[in-house]
Amino acid sequence: MTTASQAQNSRVYDVAITVGLIAYGVVYLLVAWLALQLAWGKSSEEASQQGALQELADKPLGGFLLWVVALGLFALVIWKALELVYGNLETSKKVSAAGRALVYLALGISAIRVAVGSGGSGGNGQESMTARLMENGAGRVLVVVIGLVIIGVGIRQLYKAYTKKFTEDLTGGVSHTTIVLGRLGYAAKGVAFAIVGALFAWAALDYDPQKAGGLDSAMHAIKDQPFGAVLLTVMALGLACFGVYCFSWSRNAKH
Repeated sequence: MTTASQAQNSRVYDVAITVGLIAYGVVYLLVAWLALQLAWGKSSEEASQQGALQELADKPLGGFLLWVVALGLFALVIWKALELVYGNLETSKKVSAAGRALVYLALGISAIRVAVGSGGSGGNGQESMTARLMENGAGRVLVVVIGLVIIGVGIRQLYKAYTKKFTEDLTGGVSHTTIVLGRLGYAAKGVAFAIVGALFAWAALDYDPQKAGGLDSAMHAIKDQPFGAVLLTVMALGLACFGVYCFSWSRNAKH
């Protein structure tokens, strides 16, 4: 048995993945809470993963909890890396595993940055990067492509919600409640990603980098619509469902 196989079958590996998925769920619950506050005019943090990490930092033992979150997320990166190297995955699942690994890695790095006090809002940096890309035609095309890719990710999340394909990540008996939470959560994520992608594409087409934004910008875009507070509340509840689903996923993760 190889060292990698031994690691995958170890109790420590199982616990690390469980902690990582719980940490991921906590982040989404905090995003949902911030989105709910934004919906009703009470938010002081970005309604995004970065804002969620900052919200966690402000709690008692926040620094310690951020390090736990970071280590858990890095465990998920290792999980997906081992799947890519040693798992017998079809091409689409390899792409999905690689994408998830990058998301977990970026979020884990953000958690460390916030923990050490250098994790301020990333909105200005994102706008300046988009502005540099939009200085020429090729850059604007790239921003549009990025937007379309993000929209594609959103559509993929909606597809998983509709077909219940996310249950392929689970093992053992899965309750009806878990499936409902997963469908609602993936649907909310899909809508959020689609809006973020649309904002990127719109920014490039309108030559305005300030219109490009992440999850927080998507939340504000929803709020600005008719009945925006209600729509954003529904979105927040959907993201909260995903957070709770991650807790069930942590107990039934297939690896």
